[in-house]
Amino acid sequence: MNSFSALAASVIPNPTPVVPAEAGGLLTVLNWASGIGLVLGVLGVIIVGVGMVIQLQRGEGGQALAKLGWVLMGCIIISGASGIVRAFV
Repeated sequence: MNSFSALAASVIPNPTPVVPAEAGGLLTVLNWASGIGLVLGVLGVIIVGVGMVIQLQRGEGGQALAKLGWVLMGCIIISGASGIVRAFV
């Protein structure tokens, strides 16, 4: 029997994570931080959209697209960070 078949036949443990009671405050802070960050991200998208409308009325270039990209990247990072934290906590 080679090592691969022995590994395939073995049972892989599947532990269930348990959040300690002392982590309740930390989870509350993380939930608030991720919620506030996402609300600010939505507000940022709205502000960039208003800036794009103003630039369109003035006949200026689409420099707001770069700002929109940064705001969306921030939203992605905030969303991803909260998911990673929730997976480990």
